[in-house]
Amino acid sequence: MDVTVTNPKQNAVHYPPDRRFIVWIRRNFLIALAMLIVLPVVAAWAQYLIAGLPAVPQSYPTAADLTAPAGFPGWLRLAHFVNFLFIVLLARSGLSILMDHPRLYWNSDCTPGTEWMRFTPVEAPMDHIWTAKDDARYISPWLGLPGFRHTIGTARHWHLLSALFWLLNGLVFVLLLLSTDYWMRLVPNSWRIIPEAWALFVHYATFHMPFEPDPYYAYNAMQQLAYFTVVFVMAPLSMLTGLAMSPAIANRFRWYPKLFGGRQAARSIHFLLLLGYTGFFVVHVTLVVMTGFARNMNYIVLGNDDGSLTGLLIGLAGIGFVVAACFVAYWFSWRHPRSLQYLVRRIHSVMRFLFFRHIVPRAQYSEADISPYFWPNGKPPTTDEWQALAANDFRDFRLKVFGLVDNPLELSLEEMKALGPQSQITMHHCIQGWSGVAQWGGLSLAKLIELAQPRPEAKVCVFYSFGEGLYGGDYYDTQSLENAMHPQSLLAYEMNDAPLPPVYGAPLRLRVENQLGYKMVKWIKSIEFVTSEKSVGKGHGGKNEDDEYFDLFPEI
Repeated sequence: MDVTVTNPKQNAVHYPPDRRFIVWIRRNFLIALAMLIVLPVVAAWAQYLIAGLPAVPQSYPTAADLTAPAGFPGWLRLAHFVNFLFIVLLARSGLSILMDHPRLYWNSDCTPGTEWMRFTPVEAPMDHIWTAKDDARYISPWLGLPGFRHTIGTARHWHLLSALFWLLNGLVFVLLLLSTDYWMRLVPNSWRIIPEAWALFVHYATFHMPFEPDPYYAYNAMQQLAYFTVVFVMAPLSMLTGLAMSPAIANRFRWYPKLFGGRQAARSIHFLLLLGYTGFFVVHVTLVVMTGFARNMNYIVLGNDDGSLTGLLIGLAGIGFVVAACFVAYWFSWRHPRSLQYLVRRIHSVMRFLFFRHIVPRAQYSEADISPYFWPNGKPPTTDEWQALAANDFRDFRLKVFGLVDNPLELSLEEMKALGPQSQITMHHCIQGWSGVAQWGGLSLAKLIELAQPRPEAKVCVFYSFGEGLYGGDYYDTQSLENAMHPQSLLAYEMNDAPLPPVYGAPLRLRVENQLGYKMVKWIKSIEFVTSEKSVGKGHGGKNEDDEYFDLFPEI
C-alpha cells in the first residue's frame, strides 16, 4: 500500500524514518495476566490428576425435544456477517487511533513512565521538550485504517461510522433475539451452567476432547457462556467505555468515567476488550474448523444442516468481501478524505443536536487531582514577533478582537486581569488519547464577548495563533458563539497558579471543556467574529480540520 501526496511535509509526517514497533508490558501486569491464564489451567490439571475428568453430557437434546429453536434464522445470519464486517473496521481504525498516543495507563495523568503498556520503543525523554505529536508512532496500513502516522482524523471518522453501524446492528440483533425464542440459546437460565462450563474447560485444558453437541440444535455450556458474554457484556462495555472518553460527557458528568476507574482506565479497558474479541475470534474459528468446517459454514451461511460445500464457498466469498471492503476504505481515505470528513460531520451534527449541544461542561476537580505531568503539544511559535514578546514576558502583548463586533478591542494581559479573573480545575482531553488535569486562570470568554458586542450576524469566533500547523501555515480554530458562552469557556493566562508557560500556550490559550484539545488554540494573538467558519482558512473550521480532516465539533 502506498500514499500519493504532493506535499513533502505530508510525506515527512506519514513516513517517519523510525518505524520500529515493539509491544512493552509492565512486568507486574504481565505476571498478573499470566497468572490469570495459568492458574485456571493448573487448577484443571490438579482436578484431573487428583479426581479424574469431571462428568460432561454425552448427548444433547435432538430436534424433537428442544426447548429452544434449532438452526439459525436469516436475520441472525445476516447480523453475524454485518457484525464481522464492522468489528474489523473498528479494530483497524482503533489501532490507528491508538498509535497516535501509543501508551496505556490506569491513572488519569498520563505521566511518562507510568504506562502499563506501550507500542513504541521510545521512553519519553524528560530532559527536553517531547510533545505528544513527537510521541506518535507509525502503523502499517495492513494493520491500521488508514495507517501511517498522524492520520487520527480520518481514523476517527471510520471508527465513528463503524461504531454507529455496529451498534445499530447489535440493537436489531438483540431486539429480534429477545422478541423470539432464540434468546434461550444465548441466555443461561440456571446457575448450573457454571460448573458445567468448568467441567468442559477441564477436558479442553487437559487435552481431552469432550462430546461436542451439534451447534445447529444446541450449544454446550462454554459456548453459551462465551456467546452471552460477548453479546451482553463485552459489546455494551465497549460502547460505555468509548463514551467515557468523550470530553463533553466526562466534563459534565464527572462520576461517569469513575465507573471504569477514570478516563484512562476506560481507554485501557476499551483496548483489552479488543484483545478479548480477538481471542474469542481465534478460538471460535479454530473450533468451527475442527468440528466440521463445511457443515458449520452451512449453518451460519445458508441456515441448513448438510455437508455440502456451498456454505463454505459463499462464506469464503463473504470473507473476501470484508477484505475488499478494507481496501476500499483505505483507498477512499486517501482519495476522498474530504468527502469522508463531511459525511461524518453530517452524522455528527445530528448526534450533536440530539445528544451533545445541551451538555454544558461544569465538572470541577480539586487541587489534589492536578496532574504531576501535562503533555505539551503543538509547534511552539518561531516568529520574531512572538520571540520578542516572550523575551519581555508578554508585557507588550495586545490581544486584538475584531470582525463583526460593535466594539473592537485591544487588551493587554494586565487589562484582561483587571476585568476579573476566573479559575477552574478541569480535565484536558487530547484527540490523541492522553489526558491531564490542570488549574486554569484567565478571562471568561462570555465576559470578553459581552465587551466586544458582536453583531447579530456573528455566529462563530475565530482564534488565531502565533504558532503553525503540522504541515505549516498559521494555526487557527473556531468555536460557535454558543459554545464560547459556556461558563467554562476561558482565555487562560495562568496554569496551576503561575503565569502560563510558553510551552503550554503563552500568552493566551483557549479552554473549552466540552471539546478535544486541538480546538483549544494556544499562543493566541487575535480573535475574529465571523458569520461562518466557511469564510476562514480553507473553510472547514480550523487548521487541523483543513489539513488533517479533524472533526468540527469533537465532543466525543
